[in-house]
Amino acid sequence: MTGNRPAPDGGASPGDGDLLSRLRPPVPVLRIAARLEEAGHETWCVGGAVRDALLGITHLDWDLATAATPQQVQRLFRRTVAVGIEFGTVGVLDDAGRMHEVTTFRRDVQTDGRHAVVQFGASLDEDLARRDLTINAIAFSPRHRTLHDPYDGRGDLAGRVIRAVGNPEARMAEDRLRALRAIRFAARFGFRIEDSTWTAIVASAPWMGRLSAERVKQELDKTFEQVDRAGGALALWRDSGALEALIPALADAPDSLFAALDCLPMAVGPRAQARRLLRHTILLGHVPSADLPDLLRALRFSRAEARMVSKLAGLWRELGDEMGTLLSSSVRPDDITVRRWVARATRLDVGLLLRVAEAHWAARRADGDSAPSSASVRSLHRRALRAAYRDPVAISDLAIGGEELRQLGVPAGPEMARILQGLLNVVLVDPTRNTVHCLRSVAVELASRELPSAAQDLTERTGS
Repeated sequence: MTGNRPAPDGGASPGDGDLLSRLRPPVPVLRIAARLEEAGHETWCVGGAVRDALLGITHLDWDLATAATPQQVQRLFRRTVAVGIEFGTVGVLDDAGRMHEVTTFRRDVQTDGRHAVVQFGASLDEDLARRDLTINAIAFSPRHRTLHDPYDGRGDLAGRVIRAVGNPEARMAEDRLRALRAIRFAARFGFRIEDSTWTAIVASAPWMGRLSAERVKQELDKTFEQVDRAGGALALWRDSGALEALIPALADAPDSLFAALDCLPMAVGPRAQARRLLRHTILLGHVPSADLPDLLRALRFSRAEARMVSKLAGLWRELGDEMGTLLSSSVRPDDITVRRWVARATRLDVGLLLRVAEAHWAARRADGDSAPSSASVRSLHRRALRAAYRDPVAISDLAIGGEELRQLGVPAGPEMARILQGLLNVVLVDPTRNTVHCLRSVAVELASRELPSAAQDLTERTGS
């Protein structure tokens, strides 16, 4: 995606039509801009919404930049939120309660690669000069219906180019996250990264360790949510040296790993969140299992996210080869095997495991390697879901539980857990044995194998 690298498929570029007709900010944004202008404060729409509108992409969040100070913005509007007032940003709530960010024109007076000290009282041109990429430094005046594009961002949109504003090395040094953002936009839109900008990204990589874990995690999340072919973005993280600086365990990750990221279909809503988590699982599943918990904590994954990623990555390591071998053979996995896989993964997560598995296998197939066919995976998915919601596949599904075992004299603790697991193994083989009478008899037999006294007690209580 740099000068001699082809751009990935996808993306769009503005045509020859009337670009201004694409710039239609929502009515609440127009009202906020009008109120600021009427009060004598120059105001422009800026950022991603302008860029995406020029590309013909719907963007819901329109940000405003204004000559008004944060305090003046707060006085002009009845409902505001100080979302980042020290950096000049005030959230203005419209009549429906939706927040729109209004930021004062500003210039950077000091940066350390992570944070900037800003000064208000700047002009629009000074404000645009501090932005990262030319395609993000285009401003639109709702009042005058004009574009201000001092760095020819429209030309780079048309040419499908990612280019830093001004001096690329200076832009990357001001905020090391900009290198990752440039890569994300290149992958998202299918643009190439201009040579000097790529050189600055590579030069910036050794300094990326200074970024906070939260910002790195947020950038990974955005990449996995917004980019269809996220594998291309992560490959550039690797090639630039960013992965070595941020996640050293992935510095030598193979192309097949990144290809697997791209084998999860696009999704929206809650499914988009699931796809993001599955992409994290595929990527971080390459990390040695002993190191994964510490890495997830270091990257500030939530406890719920960390549990799921660790679980799915562990299941893939444990079951992936077995499933792949059986599905690739001429012998169809029997129902007992399918139920055991479901029990190991749990009925709620077996579908997620199979999505991870199919992404890996699809990448292998695309590379000409041996892997289960998509048809065999779909068949397994259907069988697994039927088993998950038809058959007993969890200890909670058993006809008897811990209370019944206690009544029979089995002490709580490891011995009870052993017997319950043994009962589950029995019904996984033959679901028809999941009856109170059958499982009580099996419990007596299991207890007798290691606890003769307990077996005698069970025998007396059950009359066996």
